[in-house]
Amino acid sequence: QVQLVESGGGSVQSGGSLRLSCVGSGYTYGSYCMAWFRQAPGKEREEVATIDHHGTTTYADSVKGRFTISQGNAKNTYYLQMNNLKPEDTATYYCAVEPKHTIDLSTCATQDPTDFGDWGQGTQVTVSS
Repeated sequence: QVQLVESGGGSVQSGGSLRLSCVGSGYTYGSYCMAWFRQAPGKEREEVATIDHHGTTTYADSVKGRFTISQGNAKNTYYLQMNNLKPEDTATYYCAVEPKHTIDLSTCATQDPTDFGDWGQGTQVTVSS
């Protein structure tokens, strides 16, 4: 059974930083896509950043230059470093993982949360102005 657990959310002021963590268990994917999504109240879930088993990364335009997705040294551990946070970054952040062969793109940036089958419970990020 796949399990993903996010942590690291919190409340910060505009311009602050947070690092989110996602620890996965119950799966061994030789090739995979891992993504961070976020969802603000009343809005659709949007893709923030992705990383694949090669370390190839993608970012939403709204976070480029501020957020960095990475894989940790421990197996199935991923991070999202968020710098220069803005009030519009306020949302619940989710990590998701999917075997790469199920995603028919050269990158993991499908923009579609339904392409990912396994999700964490989410961690809240609140940025005040």
